[in-house]
Amino acid sequence: MRQDIKQYINGAWVDSHSGETLEVLNPATEEVMGTIAAGNKQDVDDAVAAAKSVYVEFRNTSVEERKALLERIADEYENRKEDLVNVMTDELGSPIEKSDYVHFQMGLDHFREASKAIDSIQFEERRGDALVVKEAIGVSGLVTPWNFPTNQTSLKLAGAIAAGSPVVLKPSEETPFAAIILAEIFEKAGVPKGVFNLVNGDGQSVGDPLSSHPDVRMMSFTGSGPTGRKIMENSAKDFKKVSLELGGKSPVVILDDVNVEDAAKSAVNKFVQNSGQVCTAGTRTLVPESIKDEFVAAAKKAIENVKVGNPREAGQDAGPVVNKKQFDTVQRYIQKGIDEGATLLHGGVGKPEGIENGFFVKPTLFTDVTNDMTIAQEEIFGPVGTIITYKDLDEAIEIANDTIYGLAAYVYGKDQEKIQQVSRQLEAGTVEINDSGRQPDLPFGGYKQSGIGREWGDYGIEEFLEVKSIPGYYK
Repeated sequence: MRQDIKQYINGAWVDSHSGETLEVLNPATEEVMGTIAAGNKQDVDDAVAAAKSVYVEFRNTSVEERKALLERIADEYENRKEDLVNVMTDELGSPIEKSDYVHFQMGLDHFREASKAIDSIQFEERRGDALVVKEAIGVSGLVTPWNFPTNQTSLKLAGAIAAGSPVVLKPSEETPFAAIILAEIFEKAGVPKGVFNLVNGDGQSVGDPLSSHPDVRMMSFTGSGPTGRKIMENSAKDFKKVSLELGGKSPVVILDDVNVEDAAKSAVNKFVQNSGQVCTAGTRTLVPESIKDEFVAAAKKAIENVKVGNPREAGQDAGPVVNKKQFDTVQRYIQKGIDEGATLLHGGVGKPEGIENGFFVKPTLFTDVTNDMTIAQEEIFGPVGTIITYKDLDEAIEIANDTIYGLAAYVYGKDQEKIQQVSRQLEAGTVEINDSGRQPDLPFGGYKQSGIGREWGDYGIEEFLEVKSIPGYYK
């Protein structure tokens, strides 16, 4: 049982003003794994005041100083690998191997990449007799989700520190312990007092006062559309800058020249990884009518081989979803797919056979889906995929773009010219080709209702910068 009932404010672990706590459940066992502080507005006020008090000093640090700080953070992050892997396995239910080479590694990559990317930012530029300066925006509020406890948190922290902006972090109350370890890492790495502040608690008690605070100049949020909208509304009162990474309903466009078995395995992995709790999950697989039967058979074989179980056991492909609310939501969507007439190829409602405890969901795949069905339009955030057929590439692109989202898309095929043609027409912030993956130096963000702004690498640093022009500086 973890008992982490203090906040980290101005370089010290302090009692929360509320005196209240929140329990955190292990989703694989449904048992309480620890307790955190339930912060309130006064905690937020203290954290923002601490960040504001060091803003000018931290903004004026040199690039070399911030680069060295990021490297110290990354080194200490590596030293805490075992702790981070174990806590993410318990609080998120991520299979332990994936907690290692996915969750832990992505967090490390963002700190390392930011220390490199900072060299590519032109903080000062002469234009004639004028000077153009990029400088830190100021106190930044970071609100991070539960599905990637290190990735989403590290990329925001790395960008802000590289830019020279002090922060107040509010992690998800569902997966808070990775963020607490990050605070310990920052403390050990010698992050100056006030530059990093952590306030645990729920959205209403901590998130709302943070996004409404007059001394916060930027809000960076990853999570659901409704919460993003609330943060935007709060931030609009005093015109804060807002960066939002929201939902997705990503298409996987299968071309007719693929290796069907390999493409089917990849397509299934796109919606079962992290138990489907991925904003970029490829939940709509678009298949040419000409290879539908062959692809469906290969996809059925692939999903039947997905191993779901105790995340502490080696070899598991998926663990539970994060909590009962999410489990119930996924169950409703599966039933909705059945009720709307989609063909259930594999999975269905209920827990996997032999599993009684934990919020485990059957990996589920529907065929004979049309793009107007609920399961093809709304983000489910569970291991549920759909197969939709198309006649030609024009129709494939039309179906792929027929969504309110635009975070990611995927294309599988062999004809490079055709792949390029399709990928350029897809309305998404990231289009992956043939399992190419994402490098941490590439921009990440969404079109349409998938968000505002970009993260990762130099693009992530730029989000925390303001631009100032000074005509006559060189006269």
